Amino acid sequence: MDKPLKQPPPYPIASVDHALRAATILQLEGTATVAQIAERLGVARSTAHRILAMLVYRDFAVRDDNRAYRAGPVLELAAHSRSLASRLRAVALPHLRQVVDLLDETSNLMVRTGDTTRVIASAECRQALRVGSREGMVFPAHRTTAGLLLLAELPEAELDELYGPRRLPERPTDLPEPPALHAELRRIRRTGFAVNQERSERGLVAVGVPVRDRDGTAVAGLSVSMPGMRYDPHRLRSTVATLEAAAHALERDLAGQS
Repeated sequence: MDKPLKQPPPYPIASVDHALRAATILQLEGTATVAQIAERLGVARSTAHRILAMLVYRDFAVRDDNRAYRAGPVLELAAHSRSLASRLRAVALPHLRQVVDLLDETSNLMVRTGDTTRVIASAECRQALRVGSREGMVFPAHRTTAGLLLLAELPEAELDELYGPRRLPERPTDLPEPPALHAELRRIRRTGFAVNQERSERGLVAVGVPVRDRDGTAVAGLSVSMPGMRYDPHRLRSTVATLEAAAHALERDLAGQS
């Protein structure tokens, strides 16, 4: 069953939200100072300091000799992500914001790990009804635009490792059968973009294109997400063109940074 369009809980706890977002920043980007966390969360430095102190106490963060904070033992599994994921996020953010300016919808950058995808950067639009930031969240790869785009890069043998009968002798009902998945991925390879209509969340539509490194390998997916009521199939080509221009600009910046 599809998940509903995610909305903030009716009684949000700001302090919990701030702590979770701070932990996500450290996990994805490696290190951050009190000032940087304060700016990212939109809180006072004293508040950011208290949040980080609690993360340190619970081993979600550690403070180094330069008074910068990094992922602690609880998050150490992804502490290495300061490499490619961190560089991708830093380079991508201006381009995500430009996509928002052009399309007035929320934009995201996602990477794939196995059969899941993670949102490593997100820029929200300013419309009252909008798709909120999904930064740090993980979704099944076959249910997201980025996941489909990155799965389309894999040879069939690798796809079978992820979705074939050896890996999944008793297939969950929400997984596509391999023939259907292969057919869809061939179509994505041919068109160069993917559309997610309510696969990841009910009421959400996303359009995405790949982001490639200098060798031509797709390393991420750049997408724009919107409430389904605002999706217009007649504007799909122009949306894809805008995303492709942003992806190419991001690729140039990434190559220049390397």
